[in-house]
Amino acid sequence: MATTAQRPPRILTGRAVLIYLVSFFGVIFAVNFVMVRVAVSSFSGVETESSYKAGLTFENDVAAAHAQDALHWTVEAKLEHAPARGIVITARDAKDQPLAGLAAQVLLAHPTDKRNDVSLDFAEISTGRYGSLGPLPEGRWDLVINLKRGDHVVFRSKSRISL
Repeated sequence: MATTAQRPPRILTGRAVLIYLVSFFGVIFAVNFVMVRVAVSSFSGVETESSYKAGLTFENDVAAAHAQDALHWTVEAKLEHAPARGIVITARDAKDQPLAGLAAQVLLAHPTDKRNDVSLDFAEISTGRYGSLGPLPEGRWDLVINLKRGDHVVFRSKSRISL
């Protein structure tokens, strides 16, 4: 019959407890540091640069919205696939007549990160119809349409789209 030598039980010392605690919290702090670094570098968290300035322009924005509603314009944006993939905006007045002579300023705003916003170039392709000129990126976007007459924005719209 073979006898096995038993090892004495390992003694838990203060030094071992200190090493375990420092190692445990060191891993926690390292993971937190990496996660905070990634979060801060991927999203700025700023929706409005200056809430004070935005508050000052609020009354002007409300007045512009009421003026836009009083025009009773119909503005539609459609995604067309032929002959080329693009967005076509159709603008009609209250009497259902096409609106000519407007400049379309269009932005594909990324829903979560302003750094990914894409400005699109548009041209009037026929009376009251405005078409995008460049390629469209894939994904979900906020389509922001500003129709201008001169330097004055006469129509503003924002809607969520998928491309």
